[in-house]
Amino acid sequence: MERAAVFSMKFSKVFPLLLAKAERKGRARQEVYTVTTWLTGYSDADLDHFLESDLTYGDFFRNAPAPNENRRLIRGSVCGVKVESLEDPLLQEIRYLDKLVDELAKGKALDKILRK
Repeated sequence: MERAAVFSMKFSKVFPLLLAKAERKGRARQEVYTVTTWLTGYSDADLDHFLESDLTYGDFFRNAPAPNENRRLIRGSVCGVKVESLEDPLLQEIRYLDKLVDELAKGKALDKILRK
């Protein structure tokens, strides 16, 4: 998939896929919200609002109010690509969230996922 296509997809179409992935593995919706708010600085209410809006996935990350400084500690591969080696900053932010949800789905403890 072309990068621009990911950036222009609706948040309301992409985020439910992340929720479903975690829930299929026995994790709670709130845990996905927790890692997302930790990463971006948005509130749970913001996420609920965005699920009902036309916000693009790219704009969701571009407009994040308080990206967590510890997000740079996220390491590992998503779709065979190391997140720490991505050169496109916006794509890297997107992959950070993918990696956090992957860690949830694999059963990792929330404290470890949040790099505490």
